[in-house]
Amino acid sequence: MDNQSQSVLENNRRVLKNTMLLYIRMLFVMGVSLFTVRIVLKYLGVTDYGIYSVVGGVVMMMAFLSNSMSSATQRFFSFDLGRRDYESLRKTFSTSLFIYILFSLIVLLIAETGGIWFLKNRLTLPADRLDAAIWTFQFSILSFIVSIITIPYNALIVAREKMSTFAYFSVFEVIAKLVIAYVLSISVYDRLIVYSFLMFLITSIVFLLFRYFCVRQFSESHIIYVYDKGLLKKLIGFTGWNLFGSIAGVFNNQGANIILNIFFGPAVNGARALSFQLSNSLNQFVTNFMLATRPQITKYYAKGEMSNMMNLVFTSSKFSFFLLMIFGIPILLETNIILQLWLNEVPAFVEIFTKLTIFIALVDSLSYSLMTAAQATGNIKSYQAIVGTLLLLSLPISYVFFELHYPPYAVMIITLCVSIIALFARLFMLKGMISLDILKYLKDVVLRILLVFALSYFSIYFLSSYLGDGLLRVILVSFVSALLSISFIYFFGLNKKEKTFLKTTVNTLIQKYQFNK
Repeated sequence: MDNQSQSVLENNRRVLKNTMLLYIRMLFVMGVSLFTVRIVLKYLGVTDYGIYSVVGGVVMMMAFLSNSMSSATQRFFSFDLGRRDYESLRKTFSTSLFIYILFSLIVLLIAETGGIWFLKNRLTLPADRLDAAIWTFQFSILSFIVSIITIPYNALIVAREKMSTFAYFSVFEVIAKLVIAYVLSISVYDRLIVYSFLMFLITSIVFLLFRYFCVRQFSESHIIYVYDKGLLKKLIGFTGWNLFGSIAGVFNNQGANIILNIFFGPAVNGARALSFQLSNSLNQFVTNFMLATRPQITKYYAKGEMSNMMNLVFTSSKFSFFLLMIFGIPILLETNIILQLWLNEVPAFVEIFTKLTIFIALVDSLSYSLMTAAQATGNIKSYQAIVGTLLLLSLPISYVFFELHYPPYAVMIITLCVSIIALFARLFMLKGMISLDILKYLKDVVLRILLVFALSYFSIYFLSSYLGDGLLRVILVSFVSALLSISFIYFFGLNKKEKTFLKTTVNTLIQKYQFNK
């Protein structure tokens, strides 16, 4: 085996190791998070939970926006690391931090003027909860600002592929949120305000942990004064256009929440927020996988290894979909039972919202590696302008449909259609950016995942018709679904190279275990 092949194999094994580590963390985080949501919903009530989802929705959009902006920043860090240019990395870190501090100040100015006005004059809120909503908004904005400043530290840890540290901090955060749920149960003050304040407190502590670790471990995280006009222009241009794409995604999400509030009130916001809690937990499977693969895609591009990069992009698209599908199919088939077990009393529209959000997540899972490939080039102006504009179209279309008296879940169907269109737009954009072979992608990725999904879904649907109801049914369906899905993935979803790599990795792990034993 030549040096390049050996390097690719080692990189793939590192990706697999980091992915497994992140999944162990994710399973714990997901379980605790879902339990925490149940407790928070119980003590806040569906109306206050809905108010938090729309007024404090800046916290929810913060997760999406921060992850997206972090991936953009991490692109530059990974690029410098791929070239082993540590002096450039140091300059890039300090310049990025300055840009995010400036951005957070702009957000604060806009929020304290236009945001407060919109909250008081345009949202549908119970009159007796207006003061609590304003406090919630203030703490949410502070949480958002702290999260923005955390981005360079978060991105540096991912670029350095220190996934164990990333996992530990995430576990701390979710345990802290579980403590919040307990505090709500004993609080004698306004629970919505208490909840918002404690969420801000956790965000601040997580920032301090990230910064402390980076300063201790990575010399490039020591802040220096640097004025490099070329670097500043490049970072602002890239970050600005990436921010446009991120904001388009946020507006697509949070804007839909506001439109739903205007037409249907906070109870529907609460139902949608609950469905997103479940789908977001599933999305962690894809997010963790992409956290492990994203640095490698960028480093391959930085080193000019385009063939290896393209192979990883294709494989990442497939595996992202498959990982989500394995857990998504049982939820699609047993949505009502799962929601009853989780929430006891299921609010209206939660079931249909949940199913549609899972389908949207499945479509979007194919796009994550394509986004990373586009960002790796550093030339994203046209890409973000086209894709971002497409995502924003769902808002005016949804507004028109609600004016025509369509039901609340129409916004989710529109979002699903826009996501499919955006996927194909990304493919055509990448054809010009990195010479991506669209026909090969459709054949090797799209056709394979459609075949595997159809075989898995309808096989399990047929078998589930012979089972009873309740928890035992959910367990059996989940178990059988996992077995059948993994089998179909192996025989119909993977190509020869992927099967060979999988066999080699499994054999290596078995031999390592036997040796240690």
